Amino acid sequence: MNDPIHSEAQSPLVRGAKIIAEVVRTLPETPGVYRMIDARGKVLYVGKAKALKRRVVSYTRIAALPIRLQRMVAATAAMEIIVTHTEAEALLLECNLIKKLKPHYNILLRDDKSFPYIRIARDGDFPRITKYRGARDDGADYFGPFASAGAVNQTLSELQKVFLLRTCTDASFALRTRPCLLHQIRRCSAPCVGRIDKAAYAELVDQARAFLSGKSRDLSERLAARMEEASARLAFEEAAFCRDRIRALSKIQAHQDIDLGSDRDLDVLATASGGGFTAVYAAFFRAGRHTGSRAFFPERTEGADPAQVLSAFAGQFYAAHSPPPLVLTDPLPEDAGLLAEALSLKAGHKVTVIAPRRGVRLALLRQGIDNAREALARKTQDAETQRRLLAGVAGAFALPAPPVRIEVYDNSHIQGTHAVGAMIVAGPEGFVRNAYRTFNIKDPATAPGDDFAMMREVLSRRFARLAAEDADAGEIPRPDLVLIDGGAGQLHAAAEILHGLGIAGVALAAIAKGPDRDAGREEFHLEGRPPFRLPPGDPVLYYLERLRDEAHRFAVTTHRAKRSRAIAVTPLDAVPGIGAARKKALLFAFGSARGAAEAGIEDLAAVPGISRALAERLYRRFHDRETP
Repeated sequence: MNDPIHSEAQSPLVRGAKIIAEVVRTLPETPGVYRMIDARGKVLYVGKAKALKRRVVSYTRIAALPIRLQRMVAATAAMEIIVTHTEAEALLLECNLIKKLKPHYNILLRDDKSFPYIRIARDGDFPRITKYRGARDDGADYFGPFASAGAVNQTLSELQKVFLLRTCTDASFALRTRPCLLHQIRRCSAPCVGRIDKAAYAELVDQARAFLSGKSRDLSERLAARMEEASARLAFEEAAFCRDRIRALSKIQAHQDIDLGSDRDLDVLATASGGGFTAVYAAFFRAGRHTGSRAFFPERTEGADPAQVLSAFAGQFYAAHSPPPLVLTDPLPEDAGLLAEALSLKAGHKVTVIAPRRGVRLALLRQGIDNAREALARKTQDAETQRRLLAGVAGAFALPAPPVRIEVYDNSHIQGTHAVGAMIVAGPEGFVRNAYRTFNIKDPATAPGDDFAMMREVLSRRFARLAAEDADAGEIPRPDLVLIDGGAGQLHAAAEILHGLGIAGVALAAIAKGPDRDAGREEFHLEGRPPFRLPPGDPVLYYLERLRDEAHRFAVTTHRAKRSRAIAVTPLDAVPGIGAARKKALLFAFGSARGAAEAGIEDLAAVPGISRALAERLYRRFHDRETP
């Protein structure tokens, strides 16, 4: 019998289907979320269902499953079930679990960058306005999202001219004794030195909140009335100031206002597919203004149609970002009604998901579709270029196939201090920045400044885990090519480590700077081959230089950050009883750790939070009189 499903090679598939069938026997006909788990406890797939029993039983009909899902069933060793009250709750939970667990068989949105917002604080007498990324659960007011930091910075610059709100840190605000430059150029009202009282500043804050909420017309009218009233009183300087604020306000509106009709807050999600990719173009409109756009390329979309991709994208995207009242899409996502219900539940207000057919909404969506197609064209062109470069690397280094994962290593230090090793990763999608790693050089046997020893330590730590891993586990990624910044010595050191650990099948190469360190004249070193150069102007040479330079940039950036953190450490950190709050109070009081070290006991004890006993201990510590 030649049935592939029942052949010996497919026995794991039959076994997986039997495991699922056992779970089905106990499942209810209620909404919920299910997880497929492999023998190592890793989640393979997260799904939601309106009726768990009816949904999960479909995985036992293996003849009807596509090959991709047959592989998933074959790897399934267990299942976990979570029952929910409604299907909308199941959808929200599914999206959150996918974003958290990143299962291998789910469509994934890898959005490594959070969106920036404009934040207006609510605490203190003089709240600040700032650009912000991160959790929005501290009670402040947030406006956005903006698609880029540049869009936020431009908007903040214009808002400063209109509302004169402070942007300085609380520490700077507390220490100022005279107005800063921003006040001199009329971008801050200088509350730090009392140039504006609490009530007047609060009015500016309220105006900023109103404007960012879409009430710009009321604000313009109020400023115009105030300008006329000041002119009538012959207060021409005040009138000119109001005029300048109106002009700045008009500039913001001229740059950002788009006629959205009655819609004020909406998102546009449009897709385009081809070349093995699906692009999702997202454009954001808040308070009637366009706050930017971005193209996304969800992963693991093989076999999924655009409606399924858009449904997965929207669920995962809005798991991290608050949805607006209206989402325009092309095409309409799978289960659009359920998605709208789930987003409404999350947002706390009604969310409508539609594919418009006429009017301004359709015009916005068509613009989104055009941008999605352009983004897809750029992606496919970049992918083809990358494919040719990787094929060229394989030819230059005599690899059996184009490398899928290239790891590049470099070290950075200053005379051996604050030494770090860095690893960057590249592949068919370009640089894989979420796979970058740093290594603090901490082996006592590594002599300061010994680059060979540093490289040995870095590679030993990187590949020891790979050597110890079960060959079938595949948890730790295995590179196809390891590129070392250096010459024959570094190559030899790297080869010793990999051979000593029994790591086979990983190609090693070193890239050494050419004579006079000229770019374009690099020498390449491989095991068992004499050094060689690639022709000047060769795209593969340029690509390998880019890899080397990116590793160097990442290593130097990490080293500088480590050095800066070390510089920030003061003698105060070594004193028992001095935590972050007391350290901050001492630095505020004396300006520096040296100032605190030179202070007398009475001055130290006068600092808030510093008791007499602690002041005496500090004094003795700084004057080398503290008892052991």
